[in-house]
Amino acid sequence: MSDFRAIVIEQEVEGGRIAAHTAEVRHLTDSFLMPGEVTIAVEFSDLNFKDGLAIGGRPGVARTSPLIPGIDAIGTVERSDDPRWRPGDRVVLNGSGLGETHHGGLAEKARVGGDALVRIPDSITSEQAAAIGTAGFTAMLAVLALERNGVDPEEVTRSGSSILVTGASGGVGSIAIALLSKLGYPVTASTGRVEEMDGYLRDLCADAIIDRSELDQPGRPLQSQRWAGVVDSVGSQTLATALAQTRYGGTVTACGLVQGPDIPTTVMPFILRAVSLIGINSVEAPVAMRETAWRRLATDLDEESLAAMTRFIALADAIPAADDILAGRLRGRTVVDVRA
Repeated sequence: MSDFRAIVIEQEVEGGRIAAHTAEVRHLTDSFLMPGEVTIAVEFSDLNFKDGLAIGGRPGVARTSPLIPGIDAIGTVERSDDPRWRPGDRVVLNGSGLGETHHGGLAEKARVGGDALVRIPDSITSEQAAAIGTAGFTAMLAVLALERNGVDPEEVTRSGSSILVTGASGGVGSIAIALLSKLGYPVTASTGRVEEMDGYLRDLCADAIIDRSELDQPGRPLQSQRWAGVVDSVGSQTLATALAQTRYGGTVTACGLVQGPDIPTTVMPFILRAVSLIGINSVEAPVAMRETAWRRLATDLDEESLAAMTRFIALADAIPAADDILAGRLRGRTVVDVRA
């Protein structure tokens, strides 16, 4: 059996609370891996908010112990009992229980089922696929939802409106801005670090930047109509305010809960302005949707913008970086080179 390195977390749960928690890099053998038809030689993973929660010992993500965290895995097929995949295939796996109920991508090796794997498009390098990760995949799903609901960039521009992106300096927000801007949408970015992030967000082609304080306080259920569409990764009061400020017939996509899982709103945006609220679930997205999203990412995401928002760290550095992502000290994308 081959030896490989991985971050392993262990937890003791008492009365629904985490009573003890450890996270460390260990040397493991193949016998540690869970069942699956495809074994991947992992090259890269990345750090998402969920990974921060799991590594940091916060509840709600890790549902088994011990567990290798990491909701993304990018690498090449080493061995396969699934006829759809052969050794040498470059693959990406986002979500699908990875890093939650199944050993994840923060390891030099992963064994997974073949159903949710996606072949990395030839025009995307493995490093770029990791920089995109679940965050970029989620952002693309949100953009596709806006398109399906008829939110057209030319009409948005003519109306003098824009697309609001909340949590703009985070992974989903950063990639959403880059995607929307390249597709011709005017974009307003919301962040709690306006002065610090102004140059960064404008380099991603955000047209306007607002402080999150404009959105995260209670207000009237219907407010001035500002947004033709919204990509929200924050939830709670921010999502409620975004709904209250969305134009008639607009579309709001919800894909996160950094501020909280609640929505303190009323039915008024829906029944008086015909606003649509669409949930984005990247974990259980079907294969056809995954493949569509990755094809679009290959054509619609600017390489320079992706590079500008990405930094690389070694496997062991992902443990202290978990605190940084939970505290909001990171921006853009953090890729983990699991071989380093």
